[in-house]
Amino acid sequence: QVHVVESGGGSVQAGGSLRLSCEASGTTHSFSCMGWFRQHLGRGREGIATIHIPSSDTSYADSVKGRFTVSTDNTKNTVSLLMNSLKLEDTAMYYCAAYFRFGGDCSLTDNDYDYWGQGTQVTVSS
Repeated sequence: QVHVVESGGGSVQAGGSLRLSCEASGTTHSFSCMGWFRQHLGRGREGIATIHIPSSDTSYADSVKGRFTVSTDNTKNTVSLLMNSLKLEDTAMYYCAAYFRFGGDCSLTDNDYDYWGQGTQVTVSS
């Protein structure tokens, strides 16, 4: 079992930056991919960034590419999402998730993920 906890949400003005953190704990080798998702009010979850823990390979949705950066620390148990140039449309509940996959190429599809955090709200204002 893997326990996932996000932190770092809050309110920021458009054009500003915010960093989210996600800590995953549990059985060794229970996960190899960690992803960030967001859910706008009344809509489904959108995969926005993934990182393959062993290789640190990353992938991004077009909506955040060039503005958001996902990274992992040396312990490989904490993943950060640095969000720059925030827009009003980035306002959403943000979730961190994890799953195990042989090899890289982590998914941006929420159904592929087994372990989820409780979410953290990000609000961007003008």
